Amino acid sequence: MAPKKLSTKRSRRDATGEGSSATPKFDSHCFRSVEHQQRFEAIRGWSFHRERRVQLKEDEYMGFQEEIARRRWTPLVTLMAKFDPEIVLEFYANSWPTEEGVRDMRSWVKG
Repeated sequence: MAPKKLSTKRSRRDATGEGSSATPKFDSHCFRSVEHQQRFEAIRGWSFHRERRVQLKEDEYMGFQEEIARRRWTPLVTLMAKFDPEIVLEFYANSWPTEEGVRDMRSWVKG
């Protein structure tokens, strides 16, 4: 009787990378570089404080309110109902400088 062949198929657990202690594969769709992805992993435990709502009365700080309207910044000063912490962390990780003294102000987030 011929010996049984070993299966060449990888188990589902191996295919997804679960169970391996290797570092995660670089995700170029979410991060600008491997260093930025590592920064994301380092800050992953950060917590967030919700924005504080500031409601100005119609007759308060008119110059300030007019400047916001003139610059069309109303959406920027309107409190967001919800946010995705993963997206915020990706933004911070991608904007982190990777070299001392180099200030690259580019960043992106998926979606």
